[in-house]
Amino acid sequence: MTERVARDLALLDLLDAHDGVAFEGEVWRIVRAERDVLQGYAAGARWDPGTFDVLYASLARDGALAEIHFHLSRQPVFPSKMRSVLHRVAVQTQRTLRIADLAALEALGISRESYPTLSYARCQEIGDAAQFLGFDGILAPSARWDCHNLVLFSDRIAADALRVVDSEALDWGAWRERVRR
Repeated sequence: MTERVARDLALLDLLDAHDGVAFEGEVWRIVRAERDVLQGYAAGARWDPGTFDVLYASLARDGALAEIHFHLSRQPVFPSKMRSVLHRVAVQTQRTLRIADLAALEALGISRESYPTLSYARCQEIGDAAQFLGFDGILAPSARWDCHNLVLFSDRIAADALRVVDSEALDWGAWRERVRR
């Protein structure tokens, strides 16, 4: 059983001062071929401490690809048998915490230098606090691409607020080649 740590009251006050923004648009999300693209899970990744379900997506196609490629590339051998599918998803949120840029991240206690690393502690605190305060997700700069990512808190998003627009099988080799050029 994980011991619960008290939330940072100063952080709660900072985030509570934000009204949140509504977001309506399309995002890109990559999952393994056998996974439901609209099902969240407790990833324990950048914006969630692993205690609630989230869906990670990007506002840019290449942003989604860069994020997942980074994590797959950390394995000793890039997984060649895994079938990944890129989905374009229409999303509608009501109250999303918007972190506009790196300066806004710094104001929340995240340094520019640490943001691209796997040091997620402060980001996870922010995600936990945002979910606790009733935000339905976080719109924040990507650490891997020049775009924003959208992290949705599954328990705060209505089922009819998400719709798969289209899907395509991924060819990681072709994407790597295109990005190299």
